[in-house]
Amino acid sequence: MASGRVDLDGNPIKPITICMIGAGGFIGSHLCDKLMNETPHKVLAVDVYNDKIKHLLEPSGSGELPWADRIQFHRLNIKNDSRLEGLIKMADITINLAAICTPADYNTRPLDTIYSNFIDALPVVKYCSENGKRLIHFSTCEVYGKTIGCFLPKDSPLRQDPAYYVLKEDASPCIFGSIEKQRWSYACAKQLVERLIYAEGAENGLEFTIVRPFNWIGPRMDFIPGIDGPSEGVPRVLACFSNNLLRREPLKLVDGGQSQRTFVYIKDAIEAVLLMIENPARANSQIFNVGNPNNEVTVRQLAEMMTQVYSKVSGESSLETPTIDVSSKEFYGEGYDDSDKRIPDMTIINRQLGWNPKTSLWDLLESTLTYQHRTYAEAIKKAISKPVAS
Repeated sequence: MASGRVDLDGNPIKPITICMIGAGGFIGSHLCDKLMNETPHKVLAVDVYNDKIKHLLEPSGSGELPWADRIQFHRLNIKNDSRLEGLIKMADITINLAAICTPADYNTRPLDTIYSNFIDALPVVKYCSENGKRLIHFSTCEVYGKTIGCFLPKDSPLRQDPAYYVLKEDASPCIFGSIEKQRWSYACAKQLVERLIYAEGAENGLEFTIVRPFNWIGPRMDFIPGIDGPSEGVPRVLACFSNNLLRREPLKLVDGGQSQRTFVYIKDAIEAVLLMIENPARANSQIFNVGNPNNEVTVRQLAEMMTQVYSKVSGESSLETPTIDVSSKEFYGEGYDDSDKRIPDMTIINRQLGWNPKTSLWDLLESTLTYQHRTYAEAIKKAISKPVAS
């Protein structure tokens, strides 16, 4: 770990204590890794699970616990736990990563989705504001909803004009589907928390940063159904496709896989978060898109690329029919709707923090699918070979 570290303005970076809510998840585990390995900061890790950060909490092979004095795990559910305010008071900054953020849940569990992403976040914002603590809140690129371009005629040349589809933090509107489309329960709850945080900053002086992730992917993302998650669960697209590849099943393309997305490598994105943590003068009162506009593909193209990459890392041949089309109603149930494109404008984060993503889509998929194969291939083979009880 480097000593004598300085921020972007040349000021010494002082060690701080971070209360990280949702530290045991995909993003939290990578952020904890980064903080332990490259900074002197302390982490109060708050979550209901710690599987993904156990390597930081348990002794190494030599019996040493290298991070013992710098990371503490607090198993609590932020819904109804009086310890939460005490942990926020102990820290200099709170990072809130807690959320239900799986599209399959938005239709089937809309109440849980709204409560998790709005109601459960309220005490965190309140405690930070009342105790004069800085907050980095993780929102979502889904707050943008649909692009203006999607409402133009299909053959309109304006659909190709970036002004109609590139998403800007300070200018783009938030356009959601009708109330019957419960898929927007997540985006709407996240947007309302953003407005609440912004209002706390304006009225009560809360120091805040809002992060809008654009499809961060990498090792430890989500779960593989029936292996380290519920067998009936439907994870997000990368884990969903990984599960199909591991089981040698065709990848299911919802409504033809025509939606366009950009993907950014988790390690690139975590660099951006560390810059936010250590440069409050540049990050406070800012909303940041964090994505990689250079890694834009349709979901169908993503499936095709993942099939090629998995064949390379596993040594297995591709299926004769690598993909099949399914309707959104069949896959997600009634009330599903989707955004057409999610391309982030990177002007603000580049200006404020000088951050740019580095990793190509092929390289990040190769890293991620190598991890998926090493971690899950044997477990899935065993699960498939087990006789089914009659």
